[in-house]
Amino acid sequence: MRELFASDLVCRNPNDALQSRSTQPARLSDGRTSLINANSKLKKELGLFKVFSIALGTTLSAGFFLLPGYAAHEAGAALVLAYVLAAVPLVPSMLSIVELATAMPKAGGTYYFLDRSMGPLVGTVGGLGTWLALMLKTSFALIGMGYYLMIFFPRIPTIPVAILFALLFGTLNLFGAKKSASLQVWLVMGLLAILGWFISNGIQHVQPAHFDNFFEKGFEKIISTTGMVYISYVGITKIASVAEEVENPERNLPLGVFLAMGLSVLIYALGTYVMVGVLPMDVLEVSKTPVAAAANVLIGRPGQILVTIAALLAFASVANAGILSASRYPLAMGRDRLLPSFFSRLSKSGTPFVGIVATVGVIISVLLLFDAAKIAKLASAFQLLMFAMVCLAVIVMRESHIESYDPSYRSPFYPWMQILGVFVPLWLISQMGSLPVLFTGGLLLASGAWYFHYARRRVVRDGAIYHVFERLGQHRYEPLDAELRTILKERGLRETDPFEETIAHASFFDAEDNATLTEIALAAGRELSGKVGQTAERLAEDLLNGAITGTTPADHGVALLHVRLPNLERPHLVMVRSRKGVQVEIAKEQWSHGSPPEPIFAFFFLVSHQGHAGQHLRLLAHIALHVDQDNFMEDWNAAEGERDVKMLMLRDERSLAIHLTKDAPSAKWIGLRLRELSLPDGCLIALIHRGARTVIPRGKTSLQEDDYVTIIGEPKVILALHDEFIGETKIE
Repeated sequence: MRELFASDLVCRNPNDALQSRSTQPARLSDGRTSLINANSKLKKELGLFKVFSIALGTTLSAGFFLLPGYAAHEAGAALVLAYVLAAVPLVPSMLSIVELATAMPKAGGTYYFLDRSMGPLVGTVGGLGTWLALMLKTSFALIGMGYYLMIFFPRIPTIPVAILFALLFGTLNLFGAKKSASLQVWLVMGLLAILGWFISNGIQHVQPAHFDNFFEKGFEKIISTTGMVYISYVGITKIASVAEEVENPERNLPLGVFLAMGLSVLIYALGTYVMVGVLPMDVLEVSKTPVAAAANVLIGRPGQILVTIAALLAFASVANAGILSASRYPLAMGRDRLLPSFFSRLSKSGTPFVGIVATVGVIISVLLLFDAAKIAKLASAFQLLMFAMVCLAVIVMRESHIESYDPSYRSPFYPWMQILGVFVPLWLISQMGSLPVLFTGGLLLASGAWYFHYARRRVVRDGAIYHVFERLGQHRYEPLDAELRTILKERGLRETDPFEETIAHASFFDAEDNATLTEIALAAGRELSGKVGQTAERLAEDLLNGAITGTTPADHGVALLHVRLPNLERPHLVMVRSRKGVQVEIAKEQWSHGSPPEPIFAFFFLVSHQGHAGQHLRLLAHIALHVDQDNFMEDWNAAEGERDVKMLMLRDERSLAIHLTKDAPSAKWIGLRLRELSLPDGCLIALIHRGARTVIPRGKTSLQEDDYVTIIGEPKVILALHDEFIGETKIE
C-alpha cells in the first residue's frame, strides 16, 4: 500500500505514519514501536442474527437466573424497579459504543475506542479493566451454571464444574468465531422459547400482595442494588469487541444491539415481576436458583426442570460469548504493543489463541478466589467506569473534527446524552460501597503502572484528544487520521454513496507525452470547470496547492488529487492516464524508505461537496481499493479507451457490461429504446459505449448492435442480469 500526502502529491509509504497490518512494526530511533502490528485480519463471519444472539446471550444469564436472589436480599420487592433503573445509565453508553463501533469496527471494543480517542494510557486502563470485568461476568455465569446443575445433582461441586465448563468453552472458541457464534444462535433460540413460556405462564399467577411495602428497604438500597444488577445488561455492548468480525457492521451492529437491548429490558422487567409475584420474599432472597424456584411454584417439578434447562442454556451462552468477546481485548492490545506481541498472533483457524488461553486462565483464578456476590459488584463497578469513559470518548472524537471519523450511526442528543452517560455511572459507583470503589481504584492504579513500566517505551501514539488540543493551539496526531482512513477503506461504501454513478459520468483522457503534473492538473481543471462553476486555473491551483482534504491509500504509481467545494449536487471525477509516467520532484528528505518516488501513471481528480466529508473520503477509499488490486496497473495501461477504463473501475458486484450481439441473449435489446426495456427494480443503465463514442443514456435512446451497455444496481439484481445475459458464471 501507498499513501498520497497532500503536501507533496506523490505516492509515499504510509508506514511513515501508520503501520500496515501485514508488516512488521516500524521502529523509532529509541527502539519504540510506533503503531499497530497485526499478523493477519480476523474473518468477517458474523451476520445480523449472530450479532443479536451474542449481544442477547451475554445479557440473559446470571443477571436473570442467579442475581435476583441477591438483589431481593438488598432491595426487597423493589428489585423489579432496580432492574429497570439499571438499564437507564446503559442507554447513553450503548448509543455511544454503537457510534464508535460503526466508525471503528476493530477488535478490542472499548479498549480500541478509548485508546484512539484519549491515547494509550487511557487505552491501557480501559483494555485491561474491561478485559477483567468481562472475565468476572463470565465467571459469575459459570458459578450460576454450577448452582442450577445442583438441582439435578445435589452433591455436585460448584467450583470444579464451573472450571470444567470454562475449559470446554475456551476450547470451542479456539475453532473460530463462526462456530462459536453458530452455537450461540441455537442457545439463544432455546433460551427465548423457555423464557417466553415462563413469563406468559407466570404473569397469570402473580400475587399482588407480594408487592406490599414495595419501598420498605429505602431508596438508598434500591440505588445500590441498581449498581449491582447493572452487570446484567453490560453484555449488550460486548459485541463491539468482535466488531472486526461482523459482516456489514454499519447495519448489523446498531440493529443487533438495539434489538437485543429492547428485548433484554422487557425480559428482565417481566421476569423479575413474576419471581417477586409468585415467591414469598423470605424464599426469594435466599435462593441461588430463583427462576427454578418460581417455576416449581407454578407447575411443580416439570417447570423446575424446564427453566433449569433454560438457565443452563443461558449460562452456556454467556460463558461462550464472554470468552469470545474477552479474548479480543488482549489481541487488540498485543497489536498495539501495550501487551507482549505474542497476544496478537492468530492460530491456523484465525482465532487469538494466546488471548483465549489467557482469558480462560484468569477466569479459573477468579472462580477460585471470589464468591458470587463479590464478583457481581466488582464487575459492575469497573464496567460503570468504562461506560462513562466511552461517553467521554464520543465527545473527544466529535470535537476533534477528524473528517475520517465517519460513523454510520450518530448518537442523538449530543452532547447531553454523553454528559449524562459520564456522570450517572460515577454516581452509581459511589453508592455501591467501599469494596467496589477500592477495587476500581486499584485497577486504575495497576493498569497505569503497567503502562508506565511496560508499554510507554514501546508505543508512540496519541489519541484524537490531541486534535481537540490542536484546535486550542496545541498539536495534533496525524497518524490517527491516517488509521481512520484505512478503516474507511476496509469498511467500504454505504448504500447511498454514488460511486458507480461517479465513475459512469467521469471523464477520461490520455495525457500528452512529457506532460507535467501542472499541465495534467490544468487539463483536468478544464474538464471539471463547467461542472463545478470554477475556472480551470483555480481548480488546478486548488488541487495542487493545499486545498486537498487529506490523504488516502493508493497503490504504486497512482495519485489521488481531491478537493471539496460548496454547492455541488454530486461528485465529479476526471481520470487521466500517463503512459510514460510523470516524475514528481520532492525534497530528498521526504523520500519513502530513502528511495526516489516512482513515476505516476494514473491520476484521479475528485471534486465533491464541501459538506459531505465522509462521503468524499469513502469515495476516495473505494477508488484506492480498486487501484490496489493485483494487475491493476497492467490492466490500466492495456485499456483501449474510456470504456475499458470505466469497466476496470466498475468491476465488482454492483455493475455489469453487456455486449449487444445478434448471436447472444442480449440480441432482444437491439433496436429497442431504453424506455421500452423491462429492467428489474434496483438497477439502471449508466453508460452506452458505441464504438469510440460514449452515448448518454436517455429514455428515447435506441440501442444498436455492438453497443456495450453498462448497468449499475443492487448486487442481487446485477447477479440475476448476469445469469440472464452472460451465463451462470461468477462475476469478476
